[in-house]
Amino acid sequence: MEWTREKYNSYYDSYMPWLEDKYLQWFGENKTSYTAKEYLKQTKITGDKNVDAVQDGLAEGVGGQFGEGGLGEGVGKLVSKEGFTRAEESRLPNVLGGEGAGGSGKK
Repeated sequence: MEWTREKYNSYYDSYMPWLEDKYLQWFGENKTSYTAKEYLKQTKITGDKNVDAVQDGLAEGVGGQFGEGGLGEGVGKLVSKEGFTRAEESRLPNVLGGEGAGGSGKK
């Protein structure tokens, strides 16, 4: 049973970042654009519904610039691939041959 659990976890940790990328790509986004939108939507300034609506629109606009077709699409893809995905991999011990927490990935 323990072997099955370890195998499942290793496959889950290996493929989950790829699945997240594909899911976001379906909607024309990447991890950078999605994170920017969600972060800006979380920080409500006043609580007034009109100001919040403007802020949500601004979050969509800023996040959209890093998504598919935006001015910062290349930057968004680069940060998603090199930043977010590598950060996820470095947190995971023994995934894809890595040692986790900044490991070299070599054994």
